[in-house]
Amino acid sequence: MKKGIIKPPRLKQGDTVGVVAPAGAFERDPFDRGVAALETMGFQVKVPEGIFAQKTYLAGSDEHRAKLLTALFKDPAVQAIFCVRGGYGSARILPLLDFEEIAAHSKIFVGFSDITILLAAFYHKFGLVTFHGPLVTTLGKSSEKTREALLNAITSDQPAIRTPAEPVVLHPGYASGPVLGGNLTNICHLIGTPYEPDFNGALLLLEDRGESPYRIDRMLCHLRLSGRLKDIAGVVLGSFKECGDIDIVYDIVKDNLADRDIPILAGFEIGHDTENLTVPIGLQATLNTEMGLLSFDEAATKAI
Repeated sequence: MKKGIIKPPRLKQGDTVGVVAPAGAFERDPFDRGVAALETMGFQVKVPEGIFAQKTYLAGSDEHRAKLLTALFKDPAVQAIFCVRGGYGSARILPLLDFEEIAAHSKIFVGFSDITILLAAFYHKFGLVTFHGPLVTTLGKSSEKTREALLNAITSDQPAIRTPAEPVVLHPGYASGPVLGGNLTNICHLIGTPYEPDFNGALLLLEDRGESPYRIDRMLCHLRLSGRLKDIAGVVLGSFKECGDIDIVYDIVKDNLADRDIPILAGFEIGHDTENLTVPIGLQATLNTEMGLLSFDEAATKAI
């Protein structure tokens, strides 16, 4: 289906955003704080009926979650969609989604962690530029820097630029390509499925939380042995919170890419940490380790 990229319409103050829970069940307090944060940022928030459903660790049945997600895409009153929580469950609804229907109503879609599954699938199936950014349940306690990065990514006509606070060059270089990826664990779970994007020529974004170094190694080894690292253009490393000694994690990354002469820049404030700066997924960018930055070629949204 994909024949290039689709940039979603730009958001503006006063627009209505919808919230959806395509994965794990969530607690009410962080949800309410996140909704309040979206309102403080200048948006009206639509909370769909049925969003508080729960089935064990999931936010309702697979059919229920898929129906709510599709309904928000089709709703003409909603200009953007924010995911409530990651956890687990996004992969379960993939076979239930009508990608052609969603593509016909493309709009801003924001999330990370388990939502990496949907970011990847939307890009692979119909080229939608999505946003690896805060969840509703993390927005309430997010910093001003995180909120500003989110606002700039979805409301500005200027290309995003991301610079690590403390850049770590694991391998020097300069490369361009679409930024793809997100949560390492979920990227691995997409391998061999009909929803896995083509990483050839891409700048691969990786982050994770709560995975011991040997598990990080196992997942990167899986990507390497399956050929998914063979033709990537570069690597952008976000946070690896609660993953042990970060230097060991960096050594594991270098070891699994030892045969590749590509730029690898670490230290980006992206992922499961205090700061989670929004990054467009599927949009062309340049990674420059000498300047210590990831710069996008164009704005991630289009003027209406």
